[in-house]
Order: sequence, then C-alpha cells, then structure tokens
Amino acid sequence: MPAVNRRLVTDRDFQDALDHRAGIRVFEHDHIVHAGGAIVRFDDRTVVIQAGVSDIAYFTRGGCEFFELKP
Repeated sequence: MPAVNRRLVTDRDFQDALDHRAGIRVFEHDHIVHAGGAIVRFDDRTVVIQAGVSDIAYFTRGGCEFFELKP
C-alpha cells in the first residue's frame, strides 16, 4: 500500500504530527526542500524539524507547505 501524505495546516494538525513523531515533508515554491525527521516545535511563524542529533531545520510556516507522511 502506498504512503499517504496529509497536509498540515492548523495548529491541531501540527500538534498531532508532533505527538506522533510523524515523518514530515516540506515544500517551498512547489519543490521539496526537506524530507524526513519529525516536528519538535512550532509556533504561528516557524516549524522546527529534527532529522538527527545535529540535523535541525527551521522553516517559515507561511512560506512552506508541510505534509505528514503516513505509512
């Protein structure tokens, strides 16, 4: 069965993804800019994704699209 992407829009969407440590894909200007990792923090302007011990990325919430990868 193929993976399903769920777009994260609301605070509730982001909180669910954070709680489940779901894999995240990030798109900016219709291009994928990050794949993998999990949300570790978010607010109304920024989403922080950690893919490894020292692999932390910051994305603007308004400038990117975020998708939870559901297996």
